[in-house]
Amino acid sequence: MSACKFRTGLGFDVHKLVEGRDLWLCGIKLEHTHGLLGHSDADVAIHALCDALLGAAALRDIGYHFPDTDPRYKGADSKNLLQEVVKLIDDKGYKIGNVDITICAEAPKINPHIPAMQTLLAGIMKVDIDDVSIKATTTEKLGFIGRREGISAYATALIFKE
Repeated sequence: MSACKFRTGLGFDVHKLVEGRDLWLCGIKLEHTHGLLGHSDADVAIHALCDALLGAAALRDIGYHFPDTDPRYKGADSKNLLQEVVKLIDDKGYKIGNVDITICAEAPKINPHIPAMQTLLAGIMKVDIDDVSIKATTTEKLGFIGRREGISAYATALIFKE
């Protein structure tokens, strides 16, 4: 009888807020005066999630798989990057157990969008909505996040082989 093998991963990402860009968080476009700057759509939460999943499977990081020097990823939809990461996890024989994301932002308010974010990410990862935790916090107006210069996100992931 073989035991189930569990692995965890941690992801972190940060992007600068700028005028003239759409704001994408957890695959959902939010109305806001600023968006995140990046080579792709700069969805900081999905990027942190990808890194958590890749790290759990010892598959390096998002920059390794989707480098910002590659024109194929210019303006890329981060939901597509997450789909590719899920395929890499699956190809290595792992299943996703659960994920936990924390978004750090002063604005806009994230809480009203969390159910839609959970539904979307659960569908991409092929997990139950209860296996996708999303939380938001501020930095109490401290640091670059408090000054509304950027947004960061942390993510953890549990994967397993049966």
